[in-house]
Amino acid sequence: MALSVSAAAPLCRGVSPPLFSSPPGECFFSPAKVDSKYMVASLHCHSVLAHSSVISPRVCGLKIWIFQRLKDLQPIRKLGWEKTPVKLEVTGKDREADFSGNASSCDGKPNEEVQLLNDSAEQTTLANSQSAESSPHNHQPSVLDDLWSPKEPPLSVVETSSNVYGSLGGRTPSLCIAVIGATGELARNKVFPALFALYYSGFLPENVGIFGYSRKQLTNEDLRTMIAANLTCRVDHRENCGDKLDAFLRRTFYINGGYDNRDGMTKLSSLMEDIEGHHDANRIFYLSVPQEAFLDVALSLAENAQTKRGWNRIIIEKPFGFDALSSSQLTRFLLSKFEEKQIYRIDHLLGKDIIENLTVLRFSNLVFEPLWSRTYIRSVQVILSEECGMESRGRYFGRYGIIRDVVHSHILQTIALFAMEPPVSLDGEDIRNEKAKVLRSIRQLKLDDIVLGQYKASSKENVATYMDSLTPTFFAGVLFIDNARWDGVPFLIKSGMGLIKHRVEIRIQFHNVPGNIYRERIGHNIALSTNELILRDVPDEAILMKVNNKVPGLGLQLDASELNLLYKDKYNVEIPDSYEHLLLDVINGDNHLFMRSDELEAAWNVLTPILHEIDENKMIPELYEFGGRGPVGAYYLDAKHGVRWADD
Repeated sequence: MALSVSAAAPLCRGVSPPLFSSPPGECFFSPAKVDSKYMVASLHCHSVLAHSSVISPRVCGLKIWIFQRLKDLQPIRKLGWEKTPVKLEVTGKDREADFSGNASSCDGKPNEEVQLLNDSAEQTTLANSQSAESSPHNHQPSVLDDLWSPKEPPLSVVETSSNVYGSLGGRTPSLCIAVIGATGELARNKVFPALFALYYSGFLPENVGIFGYSRKQLTNEDLRTMIAANLTCRVDHRENCGDKLDAFLRRTFYINGGYDNRDGMTKLSSLMEDIEGHHDANRIFYLSVPQEAFLDVALSLAENAQTKRGWNRIIIEKPFGFDALSSSQLTRFLLSKFEEKQIYRIDHLLGKDIIENLTVLRFSNLVFEPLWSRTYIRSVQVILSEECGMESRGRYFGRYGIIRDVVHSHILQTIALFAMEPPVSLDGEDIRNEKAKVLRSIRQLKLDDIVLGQYKASSKENVATYMDSLTPTFFAGVLFIDNARWDGVPFLIKSGMGLIKHRVEIRIQFHNVPGNIYRERIGHNIALSTNELILRDVPDEAILMKVNNKVPGLGLQLDASELNLLYKDKYNVEIPDSYEHLLLDVINGDNHLFMRSDELEAAWNVLTPILHEIDENKMIPELYEFGGRGPVGAYYLDAKHGVRWADD
């Protein structure tokens, strides 16, 4: 096979003529073996330097460059790695390429179509179809054959990409993502759609491999059919949606793990290797499995499915234990099999833009950072209320309740990001260091600081209830952070199901203006005297600033208005799902929105004592109407601290 190269070679100055001498007028590059099994075709070039013992410097340089390059290159198989193919031409299996006019013209000047070769920028690849056909990986039809569309059969020509091959001839590591528990509701409705959204938007490499793993007897086509109904393209750009969908599904494969996860993980690793070849490779494992199966799956994965040619990262879903003791045992097990940097404890609520805006607003705007302390902030509210009941996740929620499910991760992580000191940098570890300090500074909760509730359903409503248990569906509480910045500032948290409206927001209430000269105009209307900064995710994503202003017209009448930044009005884009955000962070190695082991321990130390008190005292939740405002006790709690809930 001959390889045609359209490029000019660099000059070879300082090379002694005897070493590269040749018959007058000709320069031959004889066939030579590369890695003992690949043959380079003869390179013939003619020069006008007849009756001369010194060859053209440019041709000499081309000869040396090709010989050195081909020594390093290895034939690779076509596995769909290409993105933007560069020019590569195979002139035939046994035919030689004609380089006349490509290296230099007869007068020794470069041809107009010749490009100067730069060793640090451009690559030339040798494609050997015979060795590719003899590769054992080509005999794995379950994966490799599925990579090709029926309309696009495998090619014998290797197409390379400028972003796949680096300046030293190395290939960018491939990426394989395995969803363990692929047939579950979370995987079907959230994880796979998020992966496709990233693939469609160009955030996943073209050579990505997506694997679904479970115990059910399914085929590749069964899995593709199952997830296809939930895969949608962006509303704001739907170009090539069908093509991208087909390409994504072709790169999605199913593995039946059976009831022996060790064998299943070994099989998964083998199929991943078919995609990866013998090059650098990275792997992500999303563990969407029940808690009772978690340990066996994680152990089997650690011992049988990790790659040794790149990084491995595992994503773990809530809950992260039942209390401080069980969480500590789980953490010790994970750290015995994985490094801390490999573990990503995911909470999808932390992937909202409202969470990122906490730090962006504070640290990138001079107007807010000086106000971010007890000197100016009177109280902080973190509210997460939902209209729906627990019917969709009753089995899970019935055991853990709202404190372990929502408060432990989402609420405490939100408070930690809000209240932390400025980190040294935006590096994930620097941010986690500051979050851990806040969590360790939270004062221990008492029973007087909390309110538990449980909704009750009327006969007209078909909703799940837990009247036969004490599982709370509502929690309100007040936290205090014992440090110099936040001493004495109440952080009021409220989270519940079956409430009047779905609301997710953080509300910062500032102190009243001391010696306010408009106090006579304000009177007893406390709302007029309080400035507020509101970061809202639901119902409409927005940033609001509540200020006092004069009502237009004669006389002097004050009114409280909201300066608003509504995302839907300002930005005409579809806001990505939180799973897309967090999965992209995992791919990029950004871990600042994922709980580290010491953060996890500190959060459980805040909640475990009060959980034990609730259990020991058999504290009965206060009942409230489904679709109502929650238990009455929550309003006594806020009044105790001189604060009104945002939804009053």
